[in-house]
Amino acid sequence: MPTATWNGEVIAESHRTEVVEGNHYFPPESLRREFVRESETHTVCGWKGTASYYDVVVKGEVNQDAAWYYRQAKPEASHIQGYIAFWKGVRVQP
Repeated sequence: MPTATWNGEVIAESHRTEVVEGNHYFPPESLRREFVRESETHTVCGWKGTASYYDVVVKGEVNQDAAWYYRQAKPEASHIQGYIAFWKGVRVQP
């Protein structure tokens, strides 16, 4: 089962990830919300829309903007709307 881990903790896991551009996007219900907090960061992707970010926080350590999602994805990316992807050292194992 695809699993996202950082600093020794599972941040998300699900059999229902969507892979886009090599990134596993996890369904929102798979995210362990005790390990994330909203970030003020936003970026724009030409075909997916505006991304919002989470900081990943584990054992008092913060991995700033290490997760992102599209609250309102463009039609071409509607299948990942609300799904969460990771980077910045968060290990995703398929």
